Amino acid sequence: MQTSPSYDALAPGGVFEKNLPGFVPRRAQREMARAVEEALAHGGALVAESGTGTGKTFAYLAPVLLSGRRTIISTATRHLQEQIFHRDLPQVAAALGAHADAALLKGRANYACRHRLALHMRQSDLIGEGETDSFAALAEWAAASEHGDIAEFTALGEDAPLWRRVTSTADNCLGGQCPDFSDCFVMKARKRAMKASVVVVNHHLFFSDQTLKSDGFGELLPEHDAVVFDEAHHVAAVASDFFGFSASTSQIRELLEDALAVERDEKSGVSFSAAADAVEKSLGKVSRAAAPLAGRAVEFGELENEKFARAGKALWDALAQLERALDAAAPAGDALRRCHHRCLSLQERIDAWRARRDSGLICWASVSKGARNLIFHATPLKVNARFSEMMGAHPAAWIFTSATLALGDDFSAFCGELGLHAAETRRWGSPYDFRQNALLYLPPNMPDPRAREYERALRDVLLDVIGASRGRAFCLFTSTAMMQNVCRKMRAQTDWNIFLQGDAPKSELLGKFRRADNAVLFGTASFWEGVDVRGEQLSCVIIDKLPFAPPGEPVLKSRLEACERDGGNPFMEMQLPAAVIALKQGAGRLIRSESDRGVLVLCDPRIGSKAYGKTFLQNLPEMPATNALADVAAFFSDG
Repeated sequence: MQTSPSYDALAPGGVFEKNLPGFVPRRAQREMARAVEEALAHGGALVAESGTGTGKTFAYLAPVLLSGRRTIISTATRHLQEQIFHRDLPQVAAALGAHADAALLKGRANYACRHRLALHMRQSDLIGEGETDSFAALAEWAAASEHGDIAEFTALGEDAPLWRRVTSTADNCLGGQCPDFSDCFVMKARKRAMKASVVVVNHHLFFSDQTLKSDGFGELLPEHDAVVFDEAHHVAAVASDFFGFSASTSQIRELLEDALAVERDEKSGVSFSAAADAVEKSLGKVSRAAAPLAGRAVEFGELENEKFARAGKALWDALAQLERALDAAAPAGDALRRCHHRCLSLQERIDAWRARRDSGLICWASVSKGARNLIFHATPLKVNARFSEMMGAHPAAWIFTSATLALGDDFSAFCGELGLHAAETRRWGSPYDFRQNALLYLPPNMPDPRAREYERALRDVLLDVIGASRGRAFCLFTSTAMMQNVCRKMRAQTDWNIFLQGDAPKSELLGKFRRADNAVLFGTASFWEGVDVRGEQLSCVIIDKLPFAPPGEPVLKSRLEACERDGGNPFMEMQLPAAVIALKQGAGRLIRSESDRGVLVLCDPRIGSKAYGKTFLQNLPEMPATNALADVAAFFSDG
């Protein structure tokens, strides 16, 4: 078969093996590199599933650097984004002896804003209690930082409320009118990106750029010859967010806070007290009206009740009152003018959401746990036509890759969702020896997951298996409530080092898990993927149920109904493929290197009792299966 520069570079005796200690040549990696090289040369779309351990990152980075084509690499997570830029790109460039003219670009919320930092320094009463010391340390760091990337400031967690006050958004950024524009961290990062030949971004930033271009407001990313979507199974979900719109009560609250802060600076002379009081009171009313729905995603119709109607009207009226005050104050300065534009935009989006004029949009709302924040969403029923249109407007090579895109060799669900009907599809399995190094345990006599006794039976399985594995386990759940209930009772019954999602930030929990002896980690969706724990520390992955998305969730419900109206089979075309992909991701946490060994436990009896259970099993790596706990104990004894 014809070779290629990247194929040869990754082959035995090639420059990667010669120049990178520990590099192991893999046929799947070379074949994927050749496929990427051809896509870069001829254009079009390549959809490539590449199993864990094939080395897919090197398989696309090598041809990208060798091609010299200007390329955007987009990931779903910041963790992978930073890994590619700081570790993988330099290694590939060093192996090839090439210069990697690359830039890392994140969304503006990842960079400190000098203007907002200075604004709060001048108005110290706006800093929350207990934040004074953190704010002072943050100001000192920002003054000395070259890039202003908040990931550099490790003294403050990424989710700390203080970041919201000292980072900017598209709404509150003053742009060229900002007094600190020439020294802006965001603008400096974008200038570096505009000059680079390889720019590493995330999916949210990529679609922000596409939205800006389609609306005629400029661009964030340079013109490019190719786009590589890593973690491509997330692309459709992110596209849905950006091809629709949203507005929230938190945005209204932040607008009010910013308006009061900048009024002190620009001194319009307009009194905001009446509007501020009206907004605060109306936000309280909305929170109380939405309290019965706290922690839920709800359909538009669930908010069509008298109590919410009154609270909503009070909020719309208060927002109109704030708009009038801002309109009067806007001539006093750029920041107040920007606040007025934000208010008008919020009004426009909320009015569009309430009117539901576009039949192609699903209008729904999400309510935070404490009902303090209510987000009004308008999500496209389908994204395939819009995505195809976007691709057609940018004649480039489009490469989509992930460890989980297909059911067997069938890519139709993924390609159909994005309108990739002419894409070339390729699939390479994991090179790891699952037959020798893994075991699938299907506990016998498990009750139906909907039965009351299921939780107790699940807990018994966990006690037995974790006892055999001596901890060293991930327990992955599809339900937060089930996870918390089981975890609470397990903590009362055992002495294991148990870590629970929500008790600390994800990175902190993973750090504790890696350092602790015989640890057990309980997690939901965010721990099913993007988590890499190698070695004996993670020797068992236990999954409670097959990960079907709740069919009553507003967006999925509307899409299932639309599929049925169009004569399709919603379960086979949408629900089953999505659940299989999610299970493949969860199972993928187990074997992360050639030397890893472990047991995968699937506690849902439907995998054996339902016809569709075979589809799940056929999409897992091939490994021995057992219903006997003794086999699990023997596996760990042998290890």
